Amino acid sequence: MSGPEEREAGGGGGPAAPSAPSAPSAALPGPAAAAPGDAGGATEEAGALLGGARPHAEAGGADPDAPPKKRLKAAGSGAGAAAAAEGAAGSVKLEERLYSVLCCTVCLDLPKASVYQCTNGHLMCAGCFIHLLADARLKEEQATCPNCRCEISKSLCCRNLAVEKAVSELPNECGFCTRQFPRSLLERHQKDECQDRVTQCKYKRIGCPWQGPYHELTVHEAECTHPTKTGNELMDILDEMDQTRKKEMQLYNSIFNLLSFEKIGYTEVQFRPYRTDDFITRLYYETPRLTVLNQTWVLKARVNDSERNPNLSCKRTLSFQLILKSKINSPMECSFLLLEGPYDDVKIRPVIYHFVFSNENNETDYMALPIVDSVECNKLLAAKNINLRLFIFQIQK
Repeated sequence: MSGPEEREAGGGGGPAAPSAPSAPSAALPGPAAAAPGDAGGATEEAGALLGGARPHAEAGGADPDAPPKKRLKAAGSGAGAAAAAEGAAGSVKLEERLYSVLCCTVCLDLPKASVYQCTNGHLMCAGCFIHLLADARLKEEQATCPNCRCEISKSLCCRNLAVEKAVSELPNECGFCTRQFPRSLLERHQKDECQDRVTQCKYKRIGCPWQGPYHELTVHEAECTHPTKTGNELMDILDEMDQTRKKEMQLYNSIFNLLSFEKIGYTEVQFRPYRTDDFITRLYYETPRLTVLNQTWVLKARVNDSERNPNLSCKRTLSFQLILKSKINSPMECSFLLLEGPYDDVKIRPVIYHFVFSNENNETDYMALPIVDSVECNKLLAAKNINLRLFIFQIQK
C-alpha cells in the first residue's frame, strides 16, 4: 500500500496531519537535499553548454544570434572602449591632433587669417597662397597645389570659413603669462588684458627708457625721476621730436601745395605682365598708353630691378618709370606720385617724385614703388593686373 493510501486509511487525529508532510524531508534527506545540488548542477551544466558559445561571442564582440544592428552596435561599443583605453594610456590631445589636420600645407603652421583650399580640399594660409601665385607669375607657370598638383588661382580656390572658425577656437599660449586662450581672444588679451604684457613708461616721450610687465607699471611711474627733470634737460628730447614731426608734416604740406597747382591730372593705370625676348625671359609690367594733361604717357615696372631669378628671393620689390610719349615744344617740369587704386587693398606710402621732361630726356629713372613690405609686393604680383592711380602736377614757371 502506498503512502497516500496508508494516510487515508489511518485517518489519524488533527495534530499529526500537519507534521506528516515534513517527516519524509527530515527522515529522508536524500531526495530533499539533492534538490539544491540538482539546481547547482543544472546551472553548471548550463554554463558548460553555454561555455563554448560565450568565448565565441566575446571574441566576435557581439552575440552571433543577435540582430545585425545590435551586433554592429555591440562591436562599436567594444571598439570605443578599446580606443578609450588606448587614449587613457597616453594618446595625443585632441587640440594637438587638430593642429596637424588644420595646418597650412606649405608652411605647416596654423593659419592666422584667411584659409584657402584647392579644388581637392588642401588648405593654405593666405600668405602662402599669395606667395604661390606670385612665384608662378615670376616663373611664367601655372600655380599648383603643393599636395595634389591641381591648378590653383583666385578664381579656382575659395576660402574655407569652417576651418577659419575652428582654428580661431583652438587654444594658444599667451607669450607673456603662458596661460591658454582661444586664438580669437588671444590678441585682445595680449594687447589690453594681460598683466604680464610688456609696456612702457608714460614718460617715454621725455626720455624714460623703462620697459617692463604691466603689473609693475604703477610702481615704476610713482618712482620715475624723469618728471622732475628741468626744462634745459628736456630741450634735446623735444628737439628730436620736433624734427620727426617736421618730416611728417613736410610730406603733407607738399601734397597740399601740389593740389593748388593750375594743371593737375590723374588717371587709373593698369600694369599688365609681359616677358622679355631674352633667352632667359624676365617678367616686366607695362601700362597701355594713357592721356594726362593733354600728353601721352606710359608706365613700366620691374621686379627686384630685373634680377635673374627673383622667384628665389624672399625679399621682393617693384620699381617703376614714367615715360612721356608725346613730342613737346619746351621742357615740362612735373611732380608725380602713385597711390593705391580703388580696387586694390595694397598699402603704399605716398612719395612725391620730380622730373623735367624733354624730347631728348623723356624717361625717368626706375624709382622704387613705396610698398610697405614684401607681403604687399606679393599681393600685387599674384593679381592678374596691378591697378594703381597716377597723379601728375605740372609746375608752371
